[in-house]
Amino acid sequence: MNYDYLIIGSGLYGATFAYLAHRQGKRCLVIDKRPHLGGNVYCEYQEGINVHKYGAHIFHTSNREVWDFVNNIVEFNRYTNSPIANYKGQLYNLPFNMNTFHQMWGVTTPEEAKAIIDNQRKEALISMQTAGVTEPRNLEEQAQLLIGHDIYERLIKGYTEKQWGRKCTDLPAFIIRRLPVRFVFDNNYFNDRYQGIPIGGYNKLINGLLEGIETRTNTDFFADRPHWEAVAEKIVFTGQLDEFFDYRFGKLDFRTVSFEQQIIDKPNYQGNAVVNYTDASVPYTRIIEHKHFEMFGQEVYNHPKTIISKEYSTEWQPGMEPYYPINDERNNKLAEQYRQLAASTPNVIFGGRLAEYKYYDMAPIIETVLSRHQIF
Repeated sequence: MNYDYLIIGSGLYGATFAYLAHRQGKRCLVIDKRPHLGGNVYCEYQEGINVHKYGAHIFHTSNREVWDFVNNIVEFNRYTNSPIANYKGQLYNLPFNMNTFHQMWGVTTPEEAKAIIDNQRKEALISMQTAGVTEPRNLEEQAQLLIGHDIYERLIKGYTEKQWGRKCTDLPAFIIRRLPVRFVFDNNYFNDRYQGIPIGGYNKLINGLLEGIETRTNTDFFADRPHWEAVAEKIVFTGQLDEFFDYRFGKLDFRTVSFEQQIIDKPNYQGNAVVNYTDASVPYTRIIEHKHFEMFGQEVYNHPKTIISKEYSTEWQPGMEPYYPINDERNNKLAEQYRQLAASTPNVIFGGRLAEYKYYDMAPIIETVLSRHQIF
């Protein structure tokens, strides 16, 4: 065997694992079936702009160890995620805060906003009680109990139904157990202490993590599995959990995302990195304007062109990129069967969004690998 670890997948889990193992003197080989490294955080450089090829990625964490770790690889900028919602041409700030409530109802004080929300929540509760229901049966009932009718109808319903491809009345309540509601004028989407984008793009982070480590792209583990299983003492697998076990119990379901990209001959298209389109009649869920992740103030206008991506959420089919696990009863039960099988598989470490069938933000991925450093 030539390597201590064969790492399948060069996204954040695989790259961070390889970095830590390499520093411990372990011989690592990283392979990826895509033509590039970096998994879904990969950026494509066009027109002087780092385009988030697989959707917007904003790094955020309250874990100082994680923040120091990534900034030791590449310095991060001061980008603050403050998305906008567009509902039939009307604009609202996200997450739900006093700016949103002023735009929705014209209120100017927390007391006024709270009174409207409390009244609408009571109406939702009475409606359920009239129907003889004691607990919310679906996402729609849960959302209206949390935030009321107006915000649900304008800012949640259409967006959620596009995102999941299902009516809110057909989605389980637990998907939306909590909603961020702030009675202050604060458009910062995240509560975390630290957030930003790598200066120069995420490729710099991945390249820094994989510096000095052998990598191969356009290399599919499953195309020659016996060969790859023989090259290392241990495998780190970050691909689809069910595929590793040849779909023994059946296939797990995902939602996937497609992108319609445009280069536009103007320096500033929408004035914000992220604008969600919450009206169900608009086919895409949001528009990303990539330059706003790394350019601020006059710098935006120093680049005469901009690039946008319209994001469409669709049902996953084999051959598509899997994005979001489907957290319904069937898939949760099936995933647990695979997880138990994975736990009893010797010399294979399963990690990341696909291999654990679990939605992960970027920082928790790195935090998970750092917490497992004793495995080397």
